[in-house]
Amino acid sequence: MSAFKTSSPRSKVEATLAIGPLLKEGKLDCERLLFHDAGPGRPDLPILVEPKEVPRRSPFTAAGHAALMHSIAHIEFNAIDLALDCVWRYAGMPEAFYRDWLLVATEEAKHFMLLEEHLSTQGYRYGDFPAHTGLWTMCANTADDIVARMALVPRTMEARGLDATPLIQAKLTKVGSPAALEAQAILQVILTEEVGHVAAGNRWYHWLCARHELDPAAFYALAAIQYAAPRPKPPFNYAARLAAGFSPQELEKLDSDAGLKEIAAHST
Repeated sequence: MSAFKTSSPRSKVEATLAIGPLLKEGKLDCERLLFHDAGPGRPDLPILVEPKEVPRRSPFTAAGHAALMHSIAHIEFNAIDLALDCVWRYAGMPEAFYRDWLLVATEEAKHFMLLEEHLSTQGYRYGDFPAHTGLWTMCANTADDIVARMALVPRTMEARGLDATPLIQAKLTKVGSPAALEAQAILQVILTEEVGHVAAGNRWYHWLCARHELDPAAFYALAAIQYAAPRPKPPFNYAARLAAGFSPQELEKLDSDAGLKEIAAHST
C-alpha cells in the first residue's frame, strides 16, 4: 500500500521494486493487500494538462528528445499505479491475478527508473515537462467494473504502446545520436516486457468474460463506447499483439475498423 500512496517518484519505485523478492520467495499474503481508496499519491510535478495541450517537439533536438522520453516515463509512472490499483481494488480473484499485477508493477517501476536515469544523463528529470492524465482517467472511470478495466486499460490503452514503440524507435534510429540510440535500446527492453503486461490483461479479460458468461467481442464493443475508449491506430504491431494474446480474428477486425475509419474520413 505504501507504494501506491506515496507521492514521491523515487519512493514509489523503491517500494514497488521491493515487492519483487517477496513475490519470488512466496512471502506475500495477497488477501491482506486489498483495500478501497480514492487514488494514488501524486507528485507536485509534472504539471498535468489535457492531452491535446502537451507540446509536441522534434526528437532531433536535445529538448525534444528529453520531452519524448519524459512522456514515456510519465506513462510508465502511471502504469505502476495502474497495476497496483488492480491488486488493491478487486477482491475475489484468484491469487494468480494479484501476483500477475504485482509482477507488472515491479517491471513498470524498472521501466520508469531506466527512463529517469536516461533523462538525468541529458540534464533533465521527471517533472520537467507537462504531462497528461489520459491513462489514469480510464483507470478511474473503470474502477467499479473489473471486466471493463481489463478490456480498456491493458488491452487498449497499454496495447497502443506495442504499436507506437517501433515507430518511436525508428525515429530514434534516424536521429542516430548516442542519446537516441541509448533510448532506443531502453525502449526495446520496455517493449519486450510490455508484451507480457498486455498478455496478462488479455488472459484475465477472457477469464472474467467466461466467469460472467459474457461474449468477449460484444462486451468490448459496448465498453469501448460506454467509456469512450480511444480507437487503436495503424500501423499495428501484429507480431507483438499476437504474442500478447490477441487472436488473428481480433487483428483482422482492427484492420477492418481502421480501414472503415479512413474511408469515412475521406468521404467527409
